[in-house]
Formats: sequence, C-alpha cells, structure tokens
Amino acid sequence: MSIPVAYLAVVLIWSTTPLTIAWSSETIDPVLAGWLRMGIAAVLGLGLLGILRIRLPLNFQAQLTYAYASLGVFGAMCCTYIASRYVPSGLISIIFGLAPILSAIFGMGLLNEPALKTYRWIASVLAFLGLGIIFTDDVALGRESLPGVFLLLLAVFLFSLSGVLVKRASAQVHPLAHTVGALLWSLPGFGITWWLMGAAPLVIDPSSRAFWSVLYLAIFGSLVGFVSYFHVLRHLPASTVALVTLITPIFALMLGHLLNAEPLTPRLWQGCLLVVGGLALFFWGHRIPLRRRLK
Repeated sequence: MSIPVAYLAVVLIWSTTPLTIAWSSETIDPVLAGWLRMGIAAVLGLGLLGILRIRLPLNFQAQLTYAYASLGVFGAMCCTYIASRYVPSGLISIIFGLAPILSAIFGMGLLNEPALKTYRWIASVLAFLGLGIIFTDDVALGRESLPGVFLLLLAVFLFSLSGVLVKRASAQVHPLAHTVGALLWSLPGFGITWWLMGAAPLVIDPSSRAFWSVLYLAIFGSLVGFVSYFHVLRHLPASTVALVTLITPIFALMLGHLLNAEPLTPRLWQGCLLVVGGLALFFWGHRIPLRRRLK
C-alpha cells in the first residue's frame, strides 16, 4: 500500500468515524450497533488471518494483551456509542484528541517513562482549558448532554489506559492478529451490556444510513483504518503520524455541521483550537526557541 494513500485513509476514516457512530445509533440500539460492528469486523478479520496464513496466538501473554486492548475496543467504544446520542459527533473527535496527553501521563506511572517536560504540562493545561470552554457552550451542549460528556471522558480515559497497558505487556503479536483477538474479547462485554440495558431488539433496515454506517465502521473503521495506521506508523516519523490527531477534530466538526446539522458556535471553535493548539505544543514544543526555559 502506498504510504500517502494509507495516511490519507487514516485521516478520512478517523474524521468520519464519529459521524458514522452517531448515524449507526439512529435506528439501532447504540450498544447493539457497536456489538454488530465488532462482530462483523471479527469475522472478516478471522477470514483475513486464514487467507494470509497469520497465526492467532492463544498463549497467556497474548490473551493478556487482547484483554488490555479490549479496554479500548469494548470499554471506550461502548461508552462512545452510548454518548453519541447525547453529544454532537464532532465533540467525540475533539475529546479523543486528548488521548496522547493522557497516554503520556499514564506512561509515567505504568511504564516508568520520564516525567513530562514543563512545556508539555503547559500544553496539557491549554488542551483541557479548551475542553472547559466547549463544555460551557450552552448551544452545542445543554444539560441533557452531561451523561454523554461524562461517558466520553471515561471513553478516552479507558482508550489511553488500554494503549499503555498493551505496550507494557510487550507481546509480539501481529497487528492483524492483535486486532482480531481484541475484537473477540470485546464481544462478551457488548453482549452483557446490551442485555443489562434492556436487550433492545435488533431492527435492520438496509435502506437506512444506520445499517450502512455499521458496515462502514466494521470494514473501514475496525480493519482498513487499523491496518493503514500501523502501515503509516511503521514508515513515517511519529511526529508526522501525530498530525492526524490535530487534523481530524477540525474535519469531524465540519462533517458534523454539513452532514448532520450540528451547531458550530464561536465558543466551540475557540475550544477546539485551544485543544488542537495544546496538542501541537505537546508534540512539537521542544522545537520552539524557548525550549530550554520550558524544560
């Protein structure tokens, strides 16, 4: 796969994922929509493993890695799917943009990584300040949005923690096998949550955008996007890959506004730009002229 094509695929898929999550939950119970997505992706992934003759390790170390990864696949995604009924889809991308910051903080405690430099703490404050501005926007977020906001914060917490725990496990598992293992581990969690929340019946309407959104997320969001991301990560500097987290919130906001009639207010833009600015400082603050003073 061409590296530019893979990079573009990651940007497009990550930008459209929040909106399609919202669409997939319009006529299908959100937890059930997530369950269907992961189930279809798992079946397709198992087929790819067979075709490509890639082994799915089942030893303890591999299973531990799948379990850690499922914190992100089930924990983060289940919260995100439920939250999509309460908050604009663009906000999902903005909040998930904080994942690198939370991952670095978790890394200090769980991976014994070096303490954050001063400029990175400043970047973190800017990003969370931007989030605070967004939360005070009564037009984009009302009182009815509070459950969704808390669920999204929990989602990005679990997503970040999952990535750090997977890194700590250090299991040498092929990325596709890792994905399939995590998907399989996530299925019982989605099923139990669906049952506990009332076991809403499955209504499939092939003419609805919810149906096609589930298929899109299963094929592209859970498989093509993952493979493209790891392909890019293998061939490009981490700083270049990090640009994706700065680009996708802007695209997600625009798509939500144009295709889902979601409000775009000045305060929402201000908060988004602060979050993106904080992320930019977090990734590239070491290059600014005053870096010696901010270390």
